[in-house]
Amino acid sequence: MRKALSYAIKVGLPLILGGAILYWMYRGFDFEQVRHVVTDEMDWTWMILSLPFGVFAQVFRALRWKQTLSPIGEKCRTDNAVYAIFLSYATSLVVPRVGEFVRCGVLKRTDGVSFSKALGTVLTERAVDSLMMLMMTVMAVLLQLPVFSSFFARTGTRLDTLLTTFTSTGYLVTAVCAIAVIVLAVLLVRRLSIFKKVKGVMQNIWQGVSSLRQVKGRALYLFYTFAIWFSYFLHFMLTFYCFEATSHLGVSCAFVSFVVGSIAVIVPTPNGAGPWHFAVKTMLILYGVQSDAALYFVLIVHTVQTLLVALLGIWAAIFIRRRKQPILTSEAR
Repeated sequence: MRKALSYAIKVGLPLILGGAILYWMYRGFDFEQVRHVVTDEMDWTWMILSLPFGVFAQVFRALRWKQTLSPIGEKCRTDNAVYAIFLSYATSLVVPRVGEFVRCGVLKRTDGVSFSKALGTVLTERAVDSLMMLMMTVMAVLLQLPVFSSFFARTGTRLDTLLTTFTSTGYLVTAVCAIAVIVLAVLLVRRLSIFKKVKGVMQNIWQGVSSLRQVKGRALYLFYTFAIWFSYFLHFMLTFYCFEATSHLGVSCAFVSFVVGSIAVIVPTPNGAGPWHFAVKTMLILYGVQSDAALYFVLIVHTVQTLLVALLGIWAAIFIRRRKQPILTSEAR
């Protein structure tokens, strides 16, 4: 019963949260017009050109992950690492953040990689990516300070006016997001507590975390890291040219919108659905895009990119099913 309740919370809460935000944004929206935009107004050439960069970002992530596993004595095939990443992103569409565990489990199954050591490298990866996000955020704020000031004012996040500008809806959305983050953290901690029963697991996790100090070819590691985020950015920026309303906005608007959207996906909803839509839509409006056009943009772009993640996950699942036994034996378990 408790397991069923825990699973229902992990699956249901993110869906409810994302769905509530989307409902609030699209209530009374003319979805028939979306069909017209998709079939008659969009330039699909740019959308198609953007899709490979979404794939490249995940492939570079897999290559970087394999590089951090090597110093701690864990070996895996490159294609298995790529499939593990594909599947991790797809499963996170159902249960946010569960992909970190899924990809470690995939390599455990296909290549005999120690689950706990792999998890440690994932924690390191998250720290590195958080640092990259911080750097990009500082850069975006410095480049577009007036725009960010307007964004904070419109969303009620100016510290000096936070309590007076929040509406009841703003308080409710903020509270729900905070609760969702707390619940997710508790569930992750409880998931980790299962593995504490295994002898030496915490030492293995720490070994994985510290793998970055031992990684060979740090220049290559930095290249992979920048390539991941540059691919993500191109995956997003090229979609601007699909729509007349955003095609003229330029790289600066795309970069700021990309950074704000990347921060918004911290809220645990499937692929950031809801918070990402709201954040990017708000930034586009600040750059002069009409509200309806901004809503078309975020809905169509997010839907297409989410479908890409799902298709890559299905493809990965098909190949992983064929590899039930470890292909490589790790040097250290």
